[in-house]
Amino acid sequence: MENAPLAPMEALLAEQIPTGDEWRFEPKWDGFRCLAVRSGDQVWLWSKSGKPLGRYFPEMVELFGRLAADAFVLDGELVIQTAEGLSFDALQMRLHPAESRVRKLAAETPSMFVAFDLLELGGRSLANEPLDARRHALEQMLASEDEPALLLSPVTTDRDLALEWLHRSGAALDGVIAKRSDQPYTPGERTMVKVKQRRTADCVVGGFRYDRKGEEMASLLLGLHDASGQLHHVGYCSSIPNHDKPGWTAELRSIAGGEGFGGGKPGGPSRWATERSTEWTPVRPEIVVEVLYDQVTAGRFRHGTKLLRRRPDKAPSQCTMEQLRHPLTPAELGQLLKR
Repeated sequence: MENAPLAPMEALLAEQIPTGDEWRFEPKWDGFRCLAVRSGDQVWLWSKSGKPLGRYFPEMVELFGRLAADAFVLDGELVIQTAEGLSFDALQMRLHPAESRVRKLAAETPSMFVAFDLLELGGRSLANEPLDARRHALEQMLASEDEPALLLSPVTTDRDLALEWLHRSGAALDGVIAKRSDQPYTPGERTMVKVKQRRTADCVVGGFRYDRKGEEMASLLLGLHDASGQLHHVGYCSSIPNHDKPGWTAELRSIAGGEGFGGGKPGGPSRWATERSTEWTPVRPEIVVEVLYDQVTAGRFRHGTKLLRRRPDKAPSQCTMEQLRHPLTPAELGQLLKR
C-alpha cells in the first residue's frame, strides 16, 4: 500500500465543551495520531500527514498482525508510557534512521495503541455508519483480543467527567474531543470538536535569540527554578509585537551576560536545527513574564508560548517548576487506559 487509505477525520478547536445528549466525549491523548491498516498478512501504520510509521514502531506492526481480524482500518493514537506518564519525547526518539536503534528502543520503551474508531472490518466499510455503531463494532472487535498494548480509549456522555479530564490535561492528556453520536466518519474534515486547557505560568527570562539579521530580539528564552533553586530552560516566547521589539532589545542587551540558566540550557544544533538557529544570548535572570501555554512535555512547554504581561511584582525566585506539575498520576492514567 503506497498511500494511506483515507485522511483522518480532524477537529475544530473550541473554547468550551459542547452541551447536549448527542455528544460523546473522549480524552485527547498526547501521542502520534495513527491509522492502523491490515489486509491479510500485510500491516501498515500511517501518520496524520499520510507518512508511513511502520518502520519506527515494529512492535505495533507485529501486534496488529496477530489479531484475529485480518482486514481492518483502525483510527487511534500511538503512545509510550513511562514511570512518569505518557512520554512524547520517547515517541519522537523513534523517528530515527537506524533500524538497529529503532529495534532497541522498541524493546526498551514499547509503544501502545489507544483505539478510538473502527473504519473498516472484514472488507466492509463502516465510515458511513454513525459513531455509536462504529464504537460498538470497535468494542466487539477488541473484546476478544488479549493484547495489553492494544487499548480502547474511554468514552463518556457525562459532560462533568469530560470537564474533569480537561482540568487534568496538559501532560498525558492534550484536552478533550467531542463527537456527535450520529456522525459518520468524514475523512480530512474538521467535524469533531477539540477543547484544550489554556494555562498560564510566570517565568524568568534567562536569555534571548536575535532575528536572522542579528539586529533585534526574536524570542525570549524562559526558565523556571527547581527545588534546589537552579534555573532550567523550559521554552520560548516569540509573540512580541514588532513595535515593542526595539525596547525589548535595548533592555535585554543591557542585562546580557552570565550563564542565563544554571540548570538545563537551550539545546544545541541537531538535524532539525542549524547552529545559527540555536544561537542565544544569556541575560541576568531579572525579568519575570506571564505566558500562556497549552502543553507540557518532560517539564518543558511543547509549543511556543504567548506573552501576556510582565510581572515586575514577582521575584524571579518565585517562578518554580511546580507551576507545571498537573499531570495525571500513574494510577489515574492506568485507570483511563484500562480495558
